[in-house]
Amino acid sequence: MNITIIGTGYVGLVTGACLADIGNNVFCLDLDERKIATLNSGGIPIYEPGLGDVVESNVAAKRLSFSTDIEASVAFGDVQFIGVGTPPDEDGSADLQYVLAAARNIGKYMNGFKVVVDKSTVPVGTADKVKTVIQEELDKRGRADLQFSVVSNPEFLKEGAAVDDFMRPDRIVIGYSDDDNGREALAWMRRLYAPFNRNHERTRVMDVRSAEFTKYAANAMLATRISFMNELANLADRVGADIEAVRQGIGSDPRIGYSFLYAGTGYGGSCFPKDIQALTRIARDNGQALKVLESVEAVNDEQKSVLTNKVLAHFGQDLGGRTFALWGLAFKPNTDDMREAPSRVVLDVLLRAGAKVVAHDPIAVEETKRVLQLDFADHPALLERLSYASGKDPLAALDGADALIIVTEWKAYRSPNLTRLKALMKSPVIFDGRNLYEPSAMKAAGIVYQGIGRNSL
Repeated sequence: MNITIIGTGYVGLVTGACLADIGNNVFCLDLDERKIATLNSGGIPIYEPGLGDVVESNVAAKRLSFSTDIEASVAFGDVQFIGVGTPPDEDGSADLQYVLAAARNIGKYMNGFKVVVDKSTVPVGTADKVKTVIQEELDKRGRADLQFSVVSNPEFLKEGAAVDDFMRPDRIVIGYSDDDNGREALAWMRRLYAPFNRNHERTRVMDVRSAEFTKYAANAMLATRISFMNELANLADRVGADIEAVRQGIGSDPRIGYSFLYAGTGYGGSCFPKDIQALTRIARDNGQALKVLESVEAVNDEQKSVLTNKVLAHFGQDLGGRTFALWGLAFKPNTDDMREAPSRVVLDVLLRAGAKVVAHDPIAVEETKRVLQLDFADHPALLERLSYASGKDPLAALDGADALIIVTEWKAYRSPNLTRLKALMKSPVIFDGRNLYEPSAMKAAGIVYQGIGRNSL
C-alpha cells in the first residue's frame, strides 16, 4: 500500500517508519528543510529507542523516503496520514492550523480517491473541519467530483516505547463515517492494519467523533490517577503513612490495578498537559465544566514544586553558597523530551534562590540547554550557576553537593554505590522525587532521605 505521512515529528516519524517496516511504501512529508535533510542524511531528529534502526533499514529497502514536496506527497499516498503538531493555543485549546493546512494541501492536489487519516490528537469535531477544508479546495478547482473520506485513527504511543507500542498495539481505534466513502475508507484501514490483528482482533471501530474523544478520555483517565496518587502521597507525609505500601494495597484490587499509581513530581511531556487543557476547553465551549480534570491540572502544577518545597524547608529560603546535584532532566526516562518537564520547575526555583546545580541526564542535556535559554530569557546570567556532569556515571554530579535531587527515574539511578555517594557529597541528603529507594535502607546507610509520601519511616 502507498502511504503518505504528513509531519515527521514524534507521531509522524514513528508511524511512517513502522508502517514501512511491515511492507508498505511510505512517503514522509515535512516542510522543515533541515529536518528532511537530517533524515535523508541518515540522522534522526528525535530520540526514541529503536527508531533509528527501523528508519535505516526501511530507507535501505527503499520503502521509506522523506521530502518537502507537497504535490508529490499528495500524489503518492492512497492513504494520507496527518501527523502534525497540535500545540496548545493561548486559551488552552488545541491549535489546528497545521492540521487544516495539511488538509488544504490535500484538497489542492488530489486527483483520485483519498483516505485522509487524522493521526494527530485533535478535538472532537476536527474531522468535520478537515472535510470542509478539503471540499472547499476541490470546489475551487472545479473538482467536486473527486471523492474522499476523513478517518480518525488516534495514536496511543508512549515516549520511550513508541516503536514497540506501534508494532504491538493493545488497541487500534478507527472512527469512520457510515456512508459509501466512509465504508470504503474503513476497508482500506482494515487492510492496512490487518498485520497487527493476526493473533487477535485489536481494532475498535466507532464513529469519528467517538474516536476523537477516546484519545482525550484515555489521557485524562491516566493523568487523573497520577494527580490522585500525588495528593494522597502529600497527605501520607502529614499523617505518617507510607504511600508505597498504600499503592500496593490498592493496586492489588483488580478493579484498580497497579498502573499509573506511582507518586512523584507530576506529569509532563507532550501529551497529558496539553490534552487535559484541550479537553477542559472543549467542555467549557460546550457549556460544561470538567471539575475533576480542572483539579487534576491544578494538582499537577502544584506537585512540580513538591521537591523544591522540601529543599527550602530543609535548607532555608536562601540557597546561596549551596550546591545541588540533580539527577534526571527529561520528563520521563528513555526520551529527551523536556516539554512540561518537572526538572524545569526545580531548576528555576534553585537557581533563582541562589544555588549552584550540577545536573546529569543520559540523553536530555542538549535539549535542556535549548529550552532553558527560553526559560531564563529574563535573567540568562542565572544559567552560569548550572553545569552538567560529563560521562555516563551519574555519581560525577555529586562531588561537594549539599544534597541530591532525583527528578527522573532513569535505570542508571536505581542502585547507586551508597558508600561512594556519601563520600562524594558534602552532606548525605537525598530528595527523591520518584521514590526509587527504600527509606529504611537510606536510614541504615546514614543518609537523610525524603521521598514523596514516604517520610513516616
